[in-house]
Amino acid sequence: MTYHRLSNPYVDRIHLIVSNLKHSLSFYKNILGFKELEKNGNIVVLTADGKHPLVTLEEVDTAQPKQRNRTGLFHFAILLPTRKDLGNFINHVKTVNHPIQGGSDHLFSEALYLADPDGHGIEVYRDLPSEQWTWQNGELPLASDPIDIEGVLEEADGQWDGLPSETVLGHIHLHVHDLEAAKDFYVNGLGFDITIPIRQQALFVSTGGYHHHIGLNTWNGKGIAPPDESSMRMKSYSITYATEQERDHVISQLNELGYDVVISNDRVLTKDPSGNSIQLSTHNGS
Repeated sequence: MTYHRLSNPYVDRIHLIVSNLKHSLSFYKNILGFKELEKNGNIVVLTADGKHPLVTLEEVDTAQPKQRNRTGLFHFAILLPTRKDLGNFINHVKTVNHPIQGGSDHLFSEALYLADPDGHGIEVYRDLPSEQWTWQNGELPLASDPIDIEGVLEEADGQWDGLPSETVLGHIHLHVHDLEAAKDFYVNGLGFDITIPIRQQALFVSTGGYHHHIGLNTWNGKGIAPPDESSMRMKSYSITYATEQERDHVISQLNELGYDVVISNDRVLTKDPSGNSIQLSTHNGS
């Protein structure tokens, strides 16, 4: 998990609006293997290691179904430590007979795709060793080859007791309304590097040489609107910076580019040009 440590900014938490907390918790705990970290009324925080929050679920019982052809979450990605862990997860999903939407070999990772009860997209994946990634002139290929399920399952040992404690939020993939605007915000504003330039209506960025911490696409259409506040949706996600000085520098860059940054109760909030809400955090939790 070298690429999700304090030396580089990374995505570390997501907050989702759900329609039924009981049903969602059953999925996130029994299917995905999260543990409950804390609960406050209609909000539950989930963890893999019992200490660090990864996913927050907030029940809004009046929320409308997830809207199509809007900006927002395409999927968030749960990064497992090893290929063996991915094999164990696949065996677990087969045992509980939960539907899978697909699987891919991206040449830098192997991934499985599914959705929660409200249609929020989820990827569960493992990274190939970084020395196997095929960089060419500082860029990676955009590939979605068939995953070698049999090869993954051969490494499984039958042990599934929930998510391994080393599990992290590996990346997030978002629907946006314009890729050039997204590139300006995420690269020039937030300070991410392009790893897969705009291809097939998608753009991927990272820090520290990772294949991607954030994916961006216009597959829902160009010029689309954000989801209504009354719908099931991603409420926000968080990017963690190593120091307050580093975050302050990013805030200055965003302000210079004309993007709004709101500081309230020690929380630093901004929105990308497509209306996706982001909390800019630091290691100390602010």
